[in-house]
Amino acid sequence: MATDASSQYRPPDFHPEISLSQSPTHDGLHFWQFMIAGSIAGTVEHMAMFPLDTLKTRMQALGTSCPVQPFGVRQALGSILKLEGPSGLYRGIAAMGLGAGPAHAVYFSVYELSKQILSRGDPNNSMAHAASGVVATVTSDAVFTPMDMVKQRLQLKSSPYKGVADCVRRVVKEEGIGAFYASYRTTVIMNAPFTAVHFATYEAAKRELMEVSPDTVDDGRLVVHATAGAVSGALAAAVTTPLNVVKTQLQCQGVCGCDKYSSSSIGDVIEGIVKKDGYRGLMRGWIPRTLFHAPAAAICWSTYEASKSFFQRLNSG
Repeated sequence: MATDASSQYRPPDFHPEISLSQSPTHDGLHFWQFMIAGSIAGTVEHMAMFPLDTLKTRMQALGTSCPVQPFGVRQALGSILKLEGPSGLYRGIAAMGLGAGPAHAVYFSVYELSKQILSRGDPNNSMAHAASGVVATVTSDAVFTPMDMVKQRLQLKSSPYKGVADCVRRVVKEEGIGAFYASYRTTVIMNAPFTAVHFATYEAAKRELMEVSPDTVDDGRLVVHATAGAVSGALAAAVTTPLNVVKTQLQCQGVCGCDKYSSSSIGDVIEGIVKKDGYRGLMRGWIPRTLFHAPAAAICWSTYEASKSFFQRLNSG
């Protein structure tokens, strides 16, 4: 009887409908709310910037396959509009839509969880922010890489695929499942430092901007997030351009006269680039890359923070 009585005892304030998993985890939000906010932010960012992403993909492919005749933004845009029309800028956007939402849900939720654990309550811990960004990108890239590969294949000029389903089916049949993750290691090696710089700079820039005029923080919150995002995105893009050049060289090697490397060693590729083009070759494309990531990050962070604010008001209401 004593056992039955004790098993039926409940503290006065006990509420069976509330569990630890249901309580806000960080910043007054539930874990699933971080996922939704991240998914919205990633989808809005990539959909808004998709035409520029297409231009970037075309320029990289053309630039490496035809190194004697480099193409700029104006030439690439003019070629697409002339031969394919405006719809050519959006080819592959369905693959982006399928991949961006889930990947960014993982990206931001893992970042927030890691930041909460690693920062140990210190909002100024830049190392924790950088480390959390690395953990987030390694995890989210595992989700995004397959659809990113499909997206890039659809973006190429004269792509042989009819759409996302056709591309997936043919890749599985002709190359196997492993083809979807062929670039995963290279992507992580590039994105890890990119995200570390991006998140650390974003948190620092946001903090500094809020301290400039604390009385108007609430009124200009989205402007602060957008500005901090643009600064962090531009800096991260510029700093990691050499790795982006290496990634492009490895992806396009042996195609249309591009240099073929004996191994996938980053050191060997850098040595080959420097030998052929000098050290400036490692910074090829840094201007369009920076111009792409600055507005993309501004859109992403402002959308993410706006979604977080919505959920915070919802939880406190």
